[in-house]
Amino acid sequence: MRCLALAKHLMIYEDLTDLCKQGLAERKLYNMDSFFKAVDKIKPVYDVTYKVMLFICKVLLVADILITSMSVLGRYVPFIPDPSWSEEVVLTLMSYMAVLSAALAIRRGAHIRMTALDRYLPKTLVKILDLLNDVFVLGLALVMIIVGWKYATTIGSKGTYVSLPKVSRFWMYFPIPIAGVAMLVFELEAVYNHIKGFFVKEGDK
Repeated sequence: MRCLALAKHLMIYEDLTDLCKQGLAERKLYNMDSFFKAVDKIKPVYDVTYKVMLFICKVLLVADILITSMSVLGRYVPFIPDPSWSEEVVLTLMSYMAVLSAALAIRRGAHIRMTALDRYLPKTLVKILDLLNDVFVLGLALVMIIVGWKYATTIGSKGTYVSLPKVSRFWMYFPIPIAGVAMLVFELEAVYNHIKGFFVKEGDK
């Protein structure tokens, strides 16, 4: 009889332990879910940032096309001016457009990457590799901000455009730190999405 009573007590204890463990796990999941929902409220800010940067890229592209067209036509049409500063300005605007559009591609996941082996690897491993990839790009963004700003404020500030003597070459080097900031913004979102993917199922996102 004592053995039976002891066995019953052990079974009750094991059930209570399992319930406690299950309750802790559910509470942990609930806390993570609440955290992700709170952070997801920032997503509209990223959406607006993306749209603003896309609009800036479009304006830069239109400006490039107009200045280039004016420069080319100015060589053959007498009444159309062919300013000496057109080449340097076009190259500078193109630099800004290139680095900003590259940052936009980070958010869309549009950069070229090797995915041929992804189908043969475990999904968890693929997620870890994607996370590591974004962490390394995040590090590159920080280097571009620090080193790019250093070059822009030292080498860049000491010279001027050949065709525009009053304009500092700072603006020619400035796209590098600008690109770093833009990459940092969207890489933080990408890293967050990868971490979220470990805790939230695809259908629940």
